[in-house]
Amino acid sequence: KRVVSKKMAASKPILYSYFRSSCSWRVRIALALKGIEYEYKAVHLLKDGGQQYTEDYKTFNPQCEVPTLEIDGLALTQSLAIIEYLDETRGKPYLVPKDDPLKRAQVRSVCHIIASGIQPIQNLRVLKYVGPEKKAEWGKHWIESGFRGLETTLSKTAGKYCVGDDITMADLCLVPQVYNANRFGVEMSSFPIIGRINQTLSEHDIFKKAHPSQQPDCPEDIKDKV
Repeated sequence: KRVVSKKMAASKPILYSYFRSSCSWRVRIALALKGIEYEYKAVHLLKDGGQQYTEDYKTFNPQCEVPTLEIDGLALTQSLAIIEYLDETRGKPYLVPKDDPLKRAQVRSVCHIIASGIQPIQNLRVLKYVGPEKKAEWGKHWIESGFRGLETTLSKTAGKYCVGDDITMADLCLVPQVYNANRFGVEMSSFPIIGRINQTLSEHDIFKKAHPSQQPDCPEDIKDKV
């Protein structure tokens, strides 16, 4: 376990985020659940050709992606790695089960179904390559395809939430992905377990706080639409 000095822990973390980024959203939920206060720095993924491509930002995120979390003197990237770091250095509530190898594997499995198998195929970079005429059809197709497998997986792992009755890292991945599904016009009635869990989580105050509409870089004119 990494030893964090009092001086390092006392420094306020900085989250580089974009209000509608699924990956940033996952980390915002984790920080809120753990009660970690942080400074929010917006990185607009469209403005000026994409602020993530600036030389300054590349110095600590060579992949030119969000989020980046500056914490404990480090610049951490990749949302799942960041969340696991927070679990290991900040403790409860644990978002990856500590004492149950099966549940731990199930949580990571659900996370990667979403974070490796669904979300990357319909993220901004891919959609720009696909082009404006096909991007809506493309996004909807791949989310529906991924959700069919995810629904079956959750039928075996879910309780109140994705894995059992405690909020885990899997739930942090689910909510942003359902948001994307709605944006692409996916018929969520075809996925009742996903829909039920998402509805339960969406009523949680912490999840409301992390929602794109509540972020400082969310434009005022679309706050009621996101």
